[in-house]
Amino acid sequence: MSQKNDRVYIGHMIDTANKAIGFVAELSREDFDNDEQLRLALTHLLQVIGEAARRVSPNFRDAYPEIPWKAIVGMRSKVVHDYLNVDEDVVWDTVKNDLAPLVRDLEQILTK
Repeated sequence: MSQKNDRVYIGHMIDTANKAIGFVAELSREDFDNDEQLRLALTHLLQVIGEAARRVSPNFRDAYPEIPWKAIVGMRSKVVHDYLNVDEDVVWDTVKNDLAPLVRDLEQILTK
């Protein structure tokens, strides 16, 4: 796969992560717990981020080991294949705490 395609997937990860971050920017955990549509949307967005990460070429992933590729793809697999046991604490924590640093790191990659 070409580096150009990898950069498209990285851009998609950034856009999708920013969407998830925006969805919860002004919300509390209680808001999240009380909004099934929000929980489903965020779970789906994490799945999309993981799918985009999965499509990034191994060479590109190897060049940026600071990105937790395996964990990102693993979350996608958990959501897709074990959807009955998705831990909403993990979804909330990931969106609130992990996506912003991921976006920052991915944006730095795109500037190289």
